[in-house]
Amino acid sequence: MFRKDYLVQMVEDMVEMVGKVFGLKQQKKYAEALWEIDDLLSKNFRLNTRLLNSLSVEDIIDMFRLGGGVEADKLQTVARLLQEEGGVYKDMGEADEALRRFMKSLHLYLYADLNGAQRSMLQLQDRVAELKDEVKGYRLPVKTEKILLSYEEKEGRFDEAENVLFRLLDQREITEEEGVSFYERLLERDDEALNQGGLPRSEVLEGMETLRRRINA
Repeated sequence: MFRKDYLVQMVEDMVEMVGKVFGLKQQKKYAEALWEIDDLLSKNFRLNTRLLNSLSVEDIIDMFRLGGGVEADKLQTVARLLQEEGGVYKDMGEADEALRRFMKSLHLYLYADLNGAQRSMLQLQDRVAELKDEVKGYRLPVKTEKILLSYEEKEGRFDEAENVLFRLLDQREITEEEGVSFYERLLERDDEALNQGGLPRSEVLEGMETLRRRINA
């Protein structure tokens, strides 16, 4: 019960903060907007944005490890704060600062989802979609691409997953054998699911054959 009450309060605080930040951005009061984000981060996690942005995503995740697992809902809350901060910097015209925060936020959302985050709490899927738009055209870190591949496959966006797959293959960050396994998993799906996912069975077979030729070359 305590955990549930804590999360409810955290979400309520988040909603209030997002509203305040939106209004402050409209007034171009960017310093005040950043202060609101920092204040909520301090209240919930005894952190500040300067420290948070100095840490790698792995370091942030480690801070939320508990026993053998991860406090995934707290992690997605941190991701939301970073996303909001990135939005402030975007409005300020500081694209590089915004991009760094968007990429870090995306990774944390994906990792939280992979570890059982409550998706409805902060509309995680919508947030991921927003961040994918923000970072479109930029190369993501490999560690983010790898969990994005799993996320897109789980969401049934097989064409998007295939795009991630080939980016990783081109960077030699996964093997052709791993790619073949991806297509083998897709072949277990019915035709309707494949078509809805943007990757008809014929294209799945074609992709698998392409990789097998690369293996045997």
